Amino acid sequence: MLPRPLLPLALVALAATALVADADARPPVVRVLAPMAVTVKRPVRPHAKPSKKTPKKANLRRGPKLAPGSRGTLAWAIASHAPKVHAPVAEGALPAALAGASCPDDMANVDDRYCVDLFEASLVEMAADGTTTPWPAVQTPDPARTYRAESAEGVVPQAYISGAQAAAACGAASKRLCQPVEWRHACGGSAKTTYPYGTVHAAGKCNDRGKSPMLALYPQVAQGFHVVGATEMNDPRLDQLPGTVAKAGEFADCVNDFGIHDMVGNLHEWTADPNGTFQGGYYLDTSQNGDGCSYRTAAHDFAYHDYSTGFRCCADPSVEDAAE
Repeated sequence: MLPRPLLPLALVALAATALVADADARPPVVRVLAPMAVTVKRPVRPHAKPSKKTPKKANLRRGPKLAPGSRGTLAWAIASHAPKVHAPVAEGALPAALAGASCPDDMANVDDRYCVDLFEASLVEMAADGTTTPWPAVQTPDPARTYRAESAEGVVPQAYISGAQAAAACGAASKRLCQPVEWRHACGGSAKTTYPYGTVHAAGKCNDRGKSPMLALYPQVAQGFHVVGATEMNDPRLDQLPGTVAKAGEFADCVNDFGIHDMVGNLHEWTADPNGTFQGGYYLDTSQNGDGCSYRTAAHDFAYHDYSTGFRCCADPSVEDAAE
């Protein structure tokens, strides 16, 4: 594939949904193969109570109004990054805003368009009798078992998961993976900034300055990642070392004004692109493949997983219609 050329600076005035694809800058690794007034309520997913309010973080403030495409906006960050290799990305489309849209308590309402998990997802294993058991976040999900995604503060989010497994877990929760364009639209908050918290990087706000567990356990990767394979990249010990994955919401300032936490850093987050795209970076890198919310890795297929891959879910909102 041919390298994508640098974009002219004039294109930075594109809207935040002007998107580019990217590829992983890390060395290659082995792949694993929605006469009186009558109110009609549409069905609400059974797993959570709908709410128009953002739980917790009641003092969240809307970001400053920025000129479209100006420095510090998500559109600027996207246009400023030239991926080393062009890879196709199925962006999806932003849903239309719906009057009266509401989301479950564990999700944020994004512009009345769709709902996004407040926190990166963890898993529970679902038994045939309906009981559930928390699944260890550092253990690769077993293809023979059934899992449901949950979004909860203070829980270590699931890593070592593929895009296909993440999609299935979201589906079991009556949710879905976010489309790439939905993910980016939500990440920068209402002002669509480069980072969830603002226009410029601030050290320590998000979990993006961790320590390399691969170097700690497999120092030979200093020669290049070609010397290790899927087994090493999925070693459950990796994300148990200090300076790696943090509990959901642990970095309290890594939040946007929608109330969504940890969209930059901590774990890569799978999106619904069937070609294989995860976004936001992880605890070691939030800049090689684009800064902050523009970060995108499109070098792996949907079945890939390693110690850095996680996810969160989106969903279509419930709507209350008032008819005369």
